[in-house]
Amino acid sequence: MSASSFTVANIEFCPLDLPITDPFVVATGQLQVAKNVFVRLTLHDGTTGYGEIAPFPAITGEDRENSLKNARSLREHLLGQSALQYQRLGHELTERAPDAPAARCGLETALLDALTRTLCVPLWALWGGADVRARETDITIPIASPERTLELARQWYKRGFRLFKMKVGHDVDEDLRRIDTLHRHCAGVAFVIDANQGYTREEAAAFIQGVNRFGGNLLLLEQPLAKHDLEGHAGLKRDCHVPIAADESAQSLRDLQAVIRHRAADYVNIKITKSGLLDGALMATAAKAAGLQVMLGGMVETRVAMGCSYGLALGIGGCSVLDLDTPLLLETDPVTGGYAYEGPLLLPWHGPGLDFDIPSFQAATSDRL
Repeated sequence: MSASSFTVANIEFCPLDLPITDPFVVATGQLQVAKNVFVRLTLHDGTTGYGEIAPFPAITGEDRENSLKNARSLREHLLGQSALQYQRLGHELTERAPDAPAARCGLETALLDALTRTLCVPLWALWGGADVRARETDITIPIASPERTLELARQWYKRGFRLFKMKVGHDVDEDLRRIDTLHRHCAGVAFVIDANQGYTREEAAAFIQGVNRFGGNLLLLEQPLAKHDLEGHAGLKRDCHVPIAADESAQSLRDLQAVIRHRAADYVNIKITKSGLLDGALMATAAKAAGLQVMLGGMVETRVAMGCSYGLALGIGGCSVLDLDTPLLLETDPVTGGYAYEGPLLLPWHGPGLDFDIPSFQAATSDRL
């Protein structure tokens, strides 16, 4: 195999609308349709790799229009480059577009998928294959009425899910009622509570006290306060004796370093579409080195981006919580092959790259080079 085989020859984009089964309502916004973009990257030897751009405006400020604009600009830098130099290319993409992590993630995922397909190894092998096994994910229940919350929880409970990621942050009393209801009706469940910056310090403390009163199994409290309030998070962590996870507070390696300095979290939620894929891998390594627990999550993604995050978990190991469920919240699955779901379990794959195909991929006319 010649060195030229690894040269990036073409990159195409396929915008797609993905209806969500229930409105994905969080404290800072909502989605009813995920407006994502598939990426197809072709190497000189004809090998193709796929990625996904999955912006969530309420979290990173990106939308599909500006993500596509950034991705098309970054494409020009990748064409003619060797996929073998992916680490250098990742650094350069970050320097060129630091505020476009979703665009960078889609391109980096496609690059690594193509590279590992050419090398005939699973993508997770690139990070070492430290923990290749089936893993359990939580399931997300958005902010909804108590009745709808219970209806959704019962549906997932019947399918074997026992870890509920509850979106909260609009109203403490209503949030407590919803969680108490599930605690009483769904035996043996635990909760990951995600406020998406929706609480004040006083509200977060009141919420924790409320859950303690009815005996709910609170595994961790994710991003209860505004992302810049690291002192507040450190205070909750110290005074309320509940593990705190940083999400919006840790959108980059620099952010994570500040979280570590302030001792503001016990967990960090790594999302490759929030930070970029290669920067996300660096963040996971830095978090583990600092003694933080690693949680892997995502935006509203298909099995393309989510499969890459699962591959990161299989590769680096030591990821204590997986929040890799959003393909289950979509009305359709446009991907064939790759990893699979069996109830709450994610089942690893062993074929090259991400080992899937997207039969419906149709490059936009402007992206046919």
